[in-house]
Amino acid sequence: MALPASEVRAQHEQQKKKQWSMKYMKNKLFRYVCLFSALFLGIALFSIVIFISQTGFLVFKDVSWKEFFFSATWEPYEGKYGAAVFIAGTLYLTFLTLLISTPIALAVAIFISEIAPNWLKNVMRPMLDLLVGIPSIVYGYLGLTVLLPFIREKTGALVGDGFLAAALVLTLMILPTITRISDDAICAVPNYLREAGYALGSTKLQVISRIVLPAARSGILTAIILGMTRAIGETMAVVMVIGNTAQFGWDLITPTSVLTSNIVMQIINVQFHSTWNYALYMMAFLLLFISLVLIVIIRKLRPKGE
Repeated sequence: MALPASEVRAQHEQQKKKQWSMKYMKNKLFRYVCLFSALFLGIALFSIVIFISQTGFLVFKDVSWKEFFFSATWEPYEGKYGAAVFIAGTLYLTFLTLLISTPIALAVAIFISEIAPNWLKNVMRPMLDLLVGIPSIVYGYLGLTVLLPFIREKTGALVGDGFLAAALVLTLMILPTITRISDDAICAVPNYLREAGYALGSTKLQVISRIVLPAARSGILTAIILGMTRAIGETMAVVMVIGNTAQFGWDLITPTSVLTSNIVMQIINVQFHSTWNYALYMMAFLLLFISLVLIVIIRKLRPKGE
């Protein structure tokens, strides 16, 4: 026996309400999961920053800020905690790495996006993505077993450790990152800009140098800063090839040290509640602060609306 039309409509409406109720509950649950995840991430980041900064600033109870930032004498057993050599070494190593890697990465990115045929693009891009994922210790081991003997042979250096070896290893590490992000930035430039340049009689080189690169400038700068962030924070590969000596390597092939390598080499030798440990935490805070500043710069460089 068929149900009355009013009953059928009522059942249909009831089923529809149940479906909407389930959708509403799922959306609400998803919203709370996302909110909880965001809060957890924010609290974790805030806690890390507070813990590192509070522990690091305890060093200034026993060491003046002038000595810590401007003295090059690092002799913890004698109560001397001058971190200037590590700070200067970090900045110098980063500058040297970018000086080597940026022109190469930009040239490769231009070749991939503007010159290479499609089949070659499809080969090079996955290869670069693969290089990004290689663990840093692999690069460090290659530097230790291949690069350092080569530097010793060509320069006559006793050990070969120093800024040159570290910069070359870091160049290999950040080159894929800068290249891929620059490639994406160049590919994002609208084709009508290129076509307008060709319509005016410009050559391919002129279109690339005067139209494409200026239009992709913000993306390329973002790529360089991301590469800089990785270079500053890299540890294991640098530890294996830099020499880990508290001195500044003026000639590039003298063993030296930077903030990351000094922290990882000495953190296991100190008691937690000691000035030595607080000094190492202050170095960690400096690295964290530099990374946060670079992230803010990247956000400022992004075009509005992204």
